[in-house]
Amino acid sequence: MSSRDDREGVVTELVTDDEPALVEGLKAGDDAVFAELVNRYSGAMLRVAQLYVRSRAVAEEVVQDAWIGVLNGIARFEGRSSLKTWIFRIVSNIAKTRAAKEGRSIPFSDLGPNEPAVDPERFRGPEDRFPGHWASLPSSWARIPEERLLASETLTLVEDAIGKLPPAQAIVITMRDVEGFDAADVCDALDISESNQRVLLHRARSKVRRALEEYLDAA
Repeated sequence: MSSRDDREGVVTELVTDDEPALVEGLKAGDDAVFAELVNRYSGAMLRVAQLYVRSRAVAEEVVQDAWIGVLNGIARFEGRSSLKTWIFRIVSNIAKTRAAKEGRSIPFSDLGPNEPAVDPERFRGPEDRFPGHWASLPSSWARIPEERLLASETLTLVEDAIGKLPPAQAIVITMRDVEGFDAADVCDALDISESNQRVLLHRARSKVRRALEEYLDAA
């Protein structure tokens, strides 16, 4: 194996297992480390950016600007959050700015009306013997084959359901359930409170589950 191959193998290992070494590589201007990060995170960054702005072309510009921001700001990175969270905070801030220029506002702190997460008609009314209990229980998917749940058609339906959510809900569920961020990292990256994050995620998950339930029940 050539020295270049050896170096690229080490880079991949660092990206996976050793964040301090990765940060030092970025600060030292290591092109291989930067290229590996771009390869690893750009797709997820684009998905998040597209939830803020109106077109994929603008989202791609946001991602490009975010990587420039990473290079320009890495010297000031102090490790108070993970590198991944820091990168996504940059892309989120740039996307917010572009969205504002497009006349789009995504107020994470304004949760809007206290909309029910589940259709009230699915619960028993006050005149019932057991008011507030389920009248129509959520479907169990335990007997549905895993390949059915993971089929491309099902995953496409989930993507479509997320795309129909209010932007703030869509961004939070994408970061939590698609990209695998934990709650604290989402709050840090989006600069929102833990309670806002929890409510947005609960509403988003409820709506996506409702869409999936209707699809699987019909099938």
